[in-house]
Amino acid sequence: MIEFVVIVESSADARTATKLADRILVQKIDWLEPEMLQHLYQWSGLEAETDNSCWKNIDDITKRLADKFKFPTIRSNGKFKSDGQSANKIIKLISFIQYKQKREIKAVIFMRDLDNQPERKKHIDQVRSEHINQQPKLAIIIGTANKMREAWVLNGFIPFNREEEQLLQEITTQLTFNPCNESHKLRSNSLTEPDRMRNPKAVVEKLTGGQMEREQQCWEETNLEHLREKGVQTGLTAYINEIEERLIPIIGSAE
Repeated sequence: MIEFVVIVESSADARTATKLADRILVQKIDWLEPEMLQHLYQWSGLEAETDNSCWKNIDDITKRLADKFKFPTIRSNGKFKSDGQSANKIIKLISFIQYKQKREIKAVIFMRDLDNQPERKKHIDQVRSEHINQQPKLAIIIGTANKMREAWVLNGFIPFNREEEQLLQEITTQLTFNPCNESHKLRSNSLTEPDRMRNPKAVVEKLTGGQMEREQQCWEETNLEHLREKGVQTGLTAYINEIEERLIPIIGSAE
C-alpha cells in the first residue's frame, strides 16, 4: 500500500493535517468514497508502523535508522538553514528507506507552525525546489500555520448554539475583531493576562470549553469552502491548495 509520511509538531497537528487531506480527496475525486481511503493509502511516520514523526525527533529517528540500516551521514554544507536542514534530511531519509525497506512512499507532508517566523516556510520551500524532480518521485506538501495550528481551528469555528454565540461575541468585543475571521491577528504566546486572549490557543480553549471533540469539529465538519475562504491569511487556504495540486494526482491515478 502506498504511504504518505507526515512530519508534524504534535499529534494534534497530524490529526488536523490528515483529516483535512482525507476530506479534500473525497470531495475532489468523483469516484472516491470515505470508506475506500483505508484501502488506498496510509498515513505514516518515518519509522515503519508509526502514524507520524515529529520535527523535534528527527535526529533521534535518523540515528535509530542509521544503526539499523547503515544510513549514510547527511551533510548540508551550509546550503540549508534551520527547518531547511531538517527537511532536507527527511527527504534523503525517505529516499533511503524506500530502497532499504521497500516502502512505497509517494508523498511527505511538512506541517509547521510559523510562530512569527515566516522564514520557516521559505527554508522548506527551498528544499522542495532542490528535490522537486528527484527519483523515485515524491510529492512534497507544505502546510504552514500562521501563527499556529489553532488559527486554523478558529477559521473553522461556527457557533452551534446561543452560548457559543455569546462567547464569540464577548471575545470579539474584547479584541475589537472577530478571532474566527481574523485569527492571523492573534500574535501572543502568553497564557496570562492581559495578553491571554490574543493567544490562539487561549481563544480556542475558551470557545470549545477545552473539549477536543468540539475542536475537531472545526476541521472535520465545517464546509471546506468556508475553511478556504477564512484561511487565506493563516496558511489554511494554501494548505488546501497544496493537497489539491500535489496529492490528488497520486490518488486520482489509482482509479
